[in-house]
Amino acid sequence: QVKLVESGGGLVQAGGSLRLSCAASGIIFSAHTMNWYRQAPGKQRELVAAITPGGDTNYAYSVKGRFTISRDNVKNTLYLQMNNLKPEDTFIYYCNAVFGSVNDWGQGSLVTVSS
Repeated sequence: QVKLVESGGGLVQAGGSLRLSCAASGIIFSAHTMNWYRQAPGKQRELVAAITPGGDTNYAYSVKGRFTISRDNVKNTLYLQMNNLKPEDTFIYYCNAVFGSVNDWGQGSLVTVSS
């Protein structure tokens, strides 16, 4: 059974930092492209950052230079280091694992940035 469990969200002041983690089980983690998405209530999810099995990364323009995605294939864990957070980064953040046509999602972690 696939499980993706996010942690590390919370309330932070603008300019602060948070690190999200996503612990994966039930998948061959190292073979999956891993993504972080975010979503506001009533809005579509948007891709924040992606990392391939080989470690290539890609970022949304709005977070480039502030967020860093990384993975630990020994611990089967995905990370998102978020620095210089802004109120507009307030979303529920979701971990996503992709292998071929199969997509799996975590339950989400709320990040709230106060001004």
